[in-house]
Amino acid sequence: MLELNSVEVLYDDVILVLRGLSLEVPEGHIVALLGSNGAGKTTTLKAISGLLKVEDGEVTDGSIRFDGHEIHGLPADRIVRRGIFQVVEGRHVFEHLTVHENLLAGAHTRRDRGGVPADLERVYGYFPRLAERKRQWAGYLSGGEQQMLALGRALMARPRLMLLDEPSLGLAPILVQEIFGIIRRINEEEGTTILLVEQNARLALSVADFGYVMESGRVVLEGPAEELGKNEDVREFYLGLSEIGRRSYRDVKHYRRRKRWLS
Repeated sequence: MLELNSVEVLYDDVILVLRGLSLEVPEGHIVALLGSNGAGKTTTLKAISGLLKVEDGEVTDGSIRFDGHEIHGLPADRIVRRGIFQVVEGRHVFEHLTVHENLLAGAHTRRDRGGVPADLERVYGYFPRLAERKRQWAGYLSGGEQQMLALGRALMARPRLMLLDEPSLGLAPILVQEIFGIIRRINEEEGTTILLVEQNARLALSVADFGYVMESGRVVLEGPAEELGKNEDVREFYLGLSEIGRRSYRDVKHYRRRKRWLS
């Protein structure tokens, strides 16, 4: 469904963030994009969704194809209309609109207005807590509820591909499990394809079918999620495990990537 081929991204005409990035997202699958801070994961999502321009970023080389058609250079609203919706890091709900109004905003680009009421009920079915608070201002929701609202707003656009950026950020563990359970349901029940950026590598690999590991703006490792979860490098650097068991964050932070990653 989605194919990035040798993509380079430059910020402010100076900073090269993506350095020949290539990856594929098959239709109907969940693909995880892993990597440390600064690896270029969020930039990858913004290159796909057309949001680079608001940060003075630009795709300077390579191609981004969706359903066989080049989408690089299209404005963000046209990319949404083609079926791609990004849930940005930090949720960014419309705080002074109600939950219900936020969800309606997600359907703004749709032409089939007659289907909106049914989709609202479908979203409330996924997120009963939002149904209970539909008349409440979004700014008064908890962090977990705002993340649910951000996902529900994305569903209202009827996306074929959802780009999720750090959906677990700042949430309590019990809420993280709930959110990721819903992400899996959305994929299975709606058939929605998902490209997931997530710092919690263990959790991301538990719901994904395939994964890519990024370092310094390029892919250094890829494979089925189950195999990546067993990979020694991934286990030690991203899951904090080694042959002698759990390691501290301090140890993991100073882990030296294997030479083949940097060759």
